[in-house]
Amino acid sequence: MADSRRSFIKKAAAGGAVIAFNSTFSGLTAANYRRISGANNLIRVAVIGCNSRGASMAGTFAWQPGTEVKYICDVEEKALMKGITGVSGVTGKEPMAVKDFRSVLNDRDLDALYIAMPDHWHAPATIMGCAAGKHVYVEKPLSHNPEEGELVIKAADKYRTIVQIGTQRRSWPVLAQGMNELKNGIIGRVYMAKAWYANTRGPIGVGKFVPVPAGLDYELWQGPAPRKPFRDNLIHYNWHWFWHWGTGEALNNGTHHIDIIRWGLGLDYPSRVSSTGGRYHYSDDWEVPDTQVITWEVPGITITWEGRSCNGGLIDNRSHGVIFYGELGALHTGDNSYIVFDNKNKLVKEVKSDVIISESLNTTSPGEALDALHVKDFLDNIRNNRKPLADAQNGHKSALWLHLGNISQRTGRSLSTDPSNGHILGDKEAEALWSREYEKGWQPVV
Repeated sequence: MADSRRSFIKKAAAGGAVIAFNSTFSGLTAANYRRISGANNLIRVAVIGCNSRGASMAGTFAWQPGTEVKYICDVEEKALMKGITGVSGVTGKEPMAVKDFRSVLNDRDLDALYIAMPDHWHAPATIMGCAAGKHVYVEKPLSHNPEEGELVIKAADKYRTIVQIGTQRRSWPVLAQGMNELKNGIIGRVYMAKAWYANTRGPIGVGKFVPVPAGLDYELWQGPAPRKPFRDNLIHYNWHWFWHWGTGEALNNGTHHIDIIRWGLGLDYPSRVSSTGGRYHYSDDWEVPDTQVITWEVPGITITWEGRSCNGGLIDNRSHGVIFYGELGALHTGDNSYIVFDNKNKLVKEVKSDVIISESLNTTSPGEALDALHVKDFLDNIRNNRKPLADAQNGHKSALWLHLGNISQRTGRSLSTDPSNGHILGDKEAEALWSREYEKGWQPVV
């Protein structure tokens, strides 16, 4: 792992992702360099949630100059070990392991939190961090429901903390170049945009209620969510497919795509939302759609997202992506490129990055290069007291688009929304899904 990260650092450094290890630093190890460069401007971070994504990101944070991963936090002993290994493999030192992240919030030397917990924890943990004066990098989606996103915005403003969302593509320079070209009219006036995500996820079966596994604090894992008995098909990943804890494929992966569309078109909120789909592929405990098409309307533009969790058929030869359609042609985006065609499908322009990222279908782990760019941006924002590109407002807006799609799906009808704030208009049943019930004593408050 350490060798692959060193290789990445050398490649990414040439593109400005990190400071290059050139002849000036010959004879120094990466760890020595980090200590020298960051001695007077050290940012100490707690990584919360380490089973998969968090363990990888722990190493990504540890690689950054002037940064120390001081704590690894998780409710499961095995996950704690993964996080410790992710850091020690980079630095040679083990961070402190903590089960309950709340115990580190009073550490005055701790500057920031990285949150990779299940969706039902994202906003409550972020709000707790802000209230404790910590800056927060939280994975997408920002919230489990729309109200939580609004609360996070209030918390960031009230406590004057930086909140950055894990929509990494905001920090991807080639994509940023493509978005600038889009805004500058390379395909003329845009009247349609479509996004998609396809995977081949298997069934999750019918869960059995069983004793909580040794080493897992299930009470703390549930946290803000009302208590339910433990089932054997829930942890570690399948919670995504239950409304009680997760938000479905729409927010699991669709958030990235809608964030790109909003970014490229400068959109805030839609005026109408509709969704169709269902759990079609298997008969099991999976509650959210495995097939879903969401359509949003804004003045002069139609936007769609297609999600297929259990059918990996490609669109545009890719498992996920975004296409903008304009009067003069179309702009296609990928993780490390964008392509422009005219209206007769003739290639006009193709731009690729020389930084190689993961080919994985799972866009929640888009590769070390993209992660490092976004992490570096977060740390630079802290040092310079600068508003992130992927700030709480943008995180809320992008998540809200998908939340509204899910609410339309769950109510079985289209929704009219206030284009000034995204709130649902004239539908009490749909409005009831704007928030959720919380376990007593756990409701987030700002």
